[in-house]
Order: sequence, then C-alpha cells, then structure tokens
Amino acid sequence: MTYSESIKSGFRLVNEKWQLIAIQAGMMLANCIGFFIMVGIPLGVAFVIFGLDLTGLAEMKDLLNLFRNPAELLSKYFWLILTVAMSFLLYIAVVTTVWLYVFSGSAGIIGRSVAEPSFKFSMRDFFSEAKRLFFPLMWFSLVIGLVFLLVAFALGFLSGGVAALVSLAKSQDSTLALFIGIFFSLVVLLTGAGMILIVLAITVYGVAILYFKRQGAMKTLKEAVLFLWENPKAFWLYIIVLCGYILVSFILMLVVYPFNLIPIIGTIISLPFQILLYVVQGYLGLVILAVVFTSYYNARNGGNRTDTGEPAALRDGNSTRGSDTSLPQAPGQGQVHPGPAETGQD
Repeated sequence: MTYSESIKSGFRLVNEKWQLIAIQAGMMLANCIGFFIMVGIPLGVAFVIFGLDLTGLAEMKDLLNLFRNPAELLSKYFWLILTVAMSFLLYIAVVTTVWLYVFSGSAGIIGRSVAEPSFKFSMRDFFSEAKRLFFPLMWFSLVIGLVFLLVAFALGFLSGGVAALVSLAKSQDSTLALFIGIFFSLVVLLTGAGMILIVLAITVYGVAILYFKRQGAMKTLKEAVLFLWENPKAFWLYIIVLCGYILVSFILMLVVYPFNLIPIIGTIISLPFQILLYVVQGYLGLVILAVVFTSYYNARNGGNRTDTGEPAALRDGNSTRGSDTSLPQAPGQGQVHPGPAETGQD
C-alpha cells in the first residue's frame, strides 16, 4: 500500500467513525467545565473563607516585583497558593485519566475497524475497548515517559559537552569558538529532533501493537522498535502525516491569533475559531492513529509475513477480510491414521 492509499484509508476510516470526533469534542467541553468546577470554584471559596486580600496585586505594575520576596509572598497568600495548587493537581490527574480512557476507546474502535471493515460503531463497544486497553496503555505510557527522560538526559549531556568545548575554544580563538558553537548547536538540535521523532513513532506504532498483540509494555516497546527497523517506510509515513498535522495546526493558529489582539471583543470572536482548532486537531490526531494502525496491520497481515498475534477479527471469529485467515496446521493435523480394522488388529 502506497503512502497516499494509507492516508486516504485513514481519512475514510475516521469519517466512517465520526462518532469518535464527537466524543473528542465532548471531552474538550468536559475539561473546560471541569476546570471551572475544580479550580475556579475552590479559588473563589478561598477568597471567602480565608479572607484573602489581593488588592495589592492590582497596584503592582511589574510582575517581577511580585517574586522579589518569595517568602513574604508565600506567607501572605499561603492558603490561596495551597488551595490553587491542590485543585490544579487534582484537575490534571482527572483530565489525564479521562483523556487516557477516551484515547483507549478510540484506539480500540480504530483497531477493530481496521481488522473488521464491516464493524459498526456503538458506545457499548467503545466503553468495552476503553476498559480493555486503559491499563495496558497506562503502563506503556509510563515506559515511554521513561524513554523520553533518557532522551532528555542524553540531550542535556550533549549540550553540556558542547558548552565545555565552546569554552575551551574561546581561550584559543573567538572566531573558532563561534564556529564550533553554531556547528555543534545545530548538530545537537538535529539529533534531538531526530530522537524525539523516533520515540514518537515508536509510541504510536506501539499503541497499534498493543491492540493487535495484547503484549506487555516492554515487549510492545521492543516489537515497535523492531517493526520500524524492518519497515522504514512506516516511519516515513508517520513523519508525513505528523508534518501535515503540524502544518494545518499552524495555519489555523495564524487565523486565530490576530483576533486575540483585539481587546475584549477579540476574545469573543476568536472563541469559535478556538473550538474549531481543537476539533480539527482532534480529527487529525484520529487520522494519524488510523493511518498507523492500517500501516501496521497491512505490513503484518497483508504481506508475506504473518502476524503471530490475534487481530480482533480473528478473536471474534467473524472476519470479513478476503485474505486467508486459516492458521497453520500442527504436525500430524489433518492426517488420517488407520484404525484397528485397517491394520488388522482386534
């Protein structure tokens, strides 16, 4: 399957399962309401209960003056800071959990639609897939988080080495130091961008592997690395759709940003565009997921290689694909052994 065919199939799948876009929009609305309830209301209650006086803040012309004496700031607004911090942490925990649950359900619906083209969306199946994939995705996300920490540590180590090399070169020649600083900064920048893109590709393809193979987090990570190593076209396909996502988001942001410069009324005018931006980003995110799932499924099941895992279509026993889904026979299976009458034994 070519790049264009994979991308078209991803758009077609998401358009057929448009309910996922509505669920994404509903989650965004719930997050906004949740922020008001879990952060805004406790903040207002803090003003009333603790009698906090923030009139001094309105008289401060420079925001930096607020942090010149952090001890005084903390002692004066301790309960306010504590209330807002606890409310915000609770909000982040709830939003992260809800997002992971919705993402699990969306990934499950997309994966099942790839394996079973005739599959029809239903909220019952959505919740079922979300429940099944939630904890595996949570553990896989933790592993990917550790990988990102290792990448950040490696980039920090490289940046420190470049800084030390530039300092050494400054003692010899300022022109040489300038050249070395620019050159190695570009090297670190390109290396970091490449490492981040590779980890992102491993993450998205890992989600596909997690759905189709039901493996643990570490096995999924290894399988994703091996798959991208053996199928470099899959990596470049992800880079293409990711660049499209960034480009469309950037264009929409350019359209929305000028309205924010208009006092008061600009915020009201830009609100529909902000909502449209979030919806489009959610839609394109689902398309990327569908393209990746389709690419992995076709690579593992449509070519010469066979998938050792069980796709949803095979697990349910109602596959509608035209390809051969029969499993290889075990040794001796299908052979007719002679019975006693044929061997002459009683």
